[in-house]
Amino acid sequence: WRAIQIHRPSTAAQVETNLRRHILPTFGDRPISAIRTSEIQAWVHGRSQELNPATVELVYRYLVAIFRAAVADKVITASPAVEIKLPRSEPNQVEPLETSVVEALIDVIPDRYRSLVVLAAGTGLRQGECFGLTRDRVNFLRRQLKVDRQLVLLPGGPPVFGPPKTDTSYRTIPLPAVVLDALAAHVARYEVAEDAFLFTNDAGEPIRRTRFSDVWRPAVKAAGAPTGTGFHSLRHYYASLLIRHGESVTTVQARLGHKTAAETLNTYSHLWPDSEDRTRAAVDEVLGVSRPADISR
Repeated sequence: WRAIQIHRPSTAAQVETNLRRHILPTFGDRPISAIRTSEIQAWVHGRSQELNPATVELVYRYLVAIFRAAVADKVITASPAVEIKLPRSEPNQVEPLETSVVEALIDVIPDRYRSLVVLAAGTGLRQGECFGLTRDRVNFLRRQLKVDRQLVLLPGGPPVFGPPKTDTSYRTIPLPAVVLDALAAHVARYEVAEDAFLFTNDAGEPIRRTRFSDVWRPAVKAAGAPTGTGFHSLRHYYASLLIRHGESVTTVQARLGHKTAAETLNTYSHLWPDSEDRTRAAVDEVLGVSRPADISR
């Protein structure tokens, strides 16, 4: 099943890792026709003791796809992955970083990565998009940045270019002066060639996500950022700035490269200012006019 899937390189690596870690140890040596629904439910329960609900659901969906393919190939007559109860995910409302925290991160992180933090906070680029950014994708005259690829880390190999996360992730982002100035200073200081990576490690090599955590975690601690602050928090911070300054849902969606406006709303709807007051006013303006005075009778 895995070998014939049409996946992006990063997705293929993710599928292989999840199969190897979570599915094959339990079901890998079993005849597929011998696996029962109760065994899958027990497996879900066991994985729930070690993984968060979102990861359990992700891995379970791979298992469902395998059984579905087996039914289509008439290896089995029906899938046993039915009526399985998955752990419930608690709503996780995004709380953007304070500007003072972002500024502290910029101050404490090693100088080589200072402009990287400014870039992420000022454009909302994903981590892979930042790491895969080359100088020729930045138009300093037009004050724009082109996103058409990202850096992907594959198991057992060097980082490679891959397509952005979704089709809507191909985008052009307007660059504010603070980001332009930071990038220009970085290019000058580190003598970045025209087609070279803007950001590299101390050895001049592409940045690996796993190694970058050794730089990021100490900076988070030194900056006094909330526990669990990840690089992705800078993307949320950028979105919150756009929302705070009155940008529409569709504009925020376009800047972030979200697939749909619904995705943007599901993540950030609580950040749009005065939404509660507008809700009250909308009802009062209509219902309050049509049914004035005492409606208790």
